[in-house]
Amino acid sequence: MKFFTNEVKIALVAIVGIALLFFGMNFLKGMSVFSSDKSYYIKFKDISGLSRSNPIYADGYQVGVVKDINYDYDGNGDIVVKFDVDNDLRIPKGSSAEIVSDLMGNVKMNLLLANNPRERVEPGDTIQGQINEGMLGSVRTMLPAVRQLIPKIDSILTSVNALLADPALAHSLHNVEAITNNLNTTSRNLNTLMAQVNGRVPGMMSKADYALGKAGTTLDNTSRLTANLASIDVANTMAKVDQTLANVQEVTAKLNGKDGTLGLLMNDDKLYHRLNNTVGSADSLLTDLKAHPKRYVHFSLFGKKDK
Repeated sequence: MKFFTNEVKIALVAIVGIALLFFGMNFLKGMSVFSSDKSYYIKFKDISGLSRSNPIYADGYQVGVVKDINYDYDGNGDIVVKFDVDNDLRIPKGSSAEIVSDLMGNVKMNLLLANNPRERVEPGDTIQGQINEGMLGSVRTMLPAVRQLIPKIDSILTSVNALLADPALAHSLHNVEAITNNLNTTSRNLNTLMAQVNGRVPGMMSKADYALGKAGTTLDNTSRLTANLASIDVANTMAKVDQTLANVQEVTAKLNGKDGTLGLLMNDDKLYHRLNNTVGSADSLLTDLKAHPKRYVHFSLFGKKDK
């Protein structure tokens, strides 16, 4: 009797196919089949949809996969995740892990390796994990504010619709169009005025140049006058002025003194009274001469004297 009958061959082919399927599925999931990876544990309060065979990254590079997930019924309700990493990876002590979810719902776990080259986590030890909500967390935080904002947006839209339906807005737009046309007309007038001004500018500039020439001539004359004033011997002139003032003071002192004739005339009142008496006597003499001329003049053709 033959051992490798058709039934045995079919069974062997089925066993080999199942084994290949098992190892192939594990390989596609990223799980090591024959290698001796090291296993570690992480405790989470919430795994946010993490499942077996999810990849584990360190600094963006895949270093292992999630091996198993168990709920700690006997503990404080933590979820314990068992993961395998490459045998060459050393996890420093103080490292942690985080679960990250993107907007598409994909979940992955990152190892946050600590900077501790001297101490490391031994295989089988447990490290602490946390949830990094990322953009989803930010969106989730914004949702309450968005909910409060939606009624205000509805109210604003209602006000905008009412404003757009108001005929006054259309009238205002027509007024804006009229104002725009007026501004265009004013702009054209300004352009015409500027063209006229530009045509007159050369003549104005020539007059300005002429005025500047006159001003230059005046400045030249001023410079000459300044030069002439600078050439005057001010010290000598001031010395002469001082000498003249000294002479005037000397004359004034002599006039005020009683030694000279002019000083006596100006300061001696006796001479004044005498001159006044003399003038009075002369005046009386003239008056008497006019009244009695014969007393002072004796004239007769026959030599007879009047009495």
